[in-house]
Amino acid sequence: MPCLFIAIALITPRLLMAYLWFFTHWFYGVFDTVMWPILGFIFAPTSLLWYTVVHNAWNGEWGTLQIVGMVIAVVIDLSPGSGKRKRKKD
Repeated sequence: MPCLFIAIALITPRLLMAYLWFFTHWFYGVFDTVMWPILGFIFAPTSLLWYTVVHNAWNGEWGTLQIVGMVIAVVIDLSPGSGKRKRKKD
């Protein structure tokens, strides 16, 4: 059961990106090449989503709120097994 929750947590940002890519113009004009969205889809989906939010909602202007949001997104992407819990040794 915990593996199912981890799988859903890892798949959800990617499903959202696929939906936005195919059904909206959310990623249009954000990146110059196709390489960055592909790398973001594979390695850092939450950071890629936040970057596009900043680009679309705040016209690419980075302030304190946007930087804090990006730091949180990077921490989420880099966290080793965010659903993993430490077991106590008996």
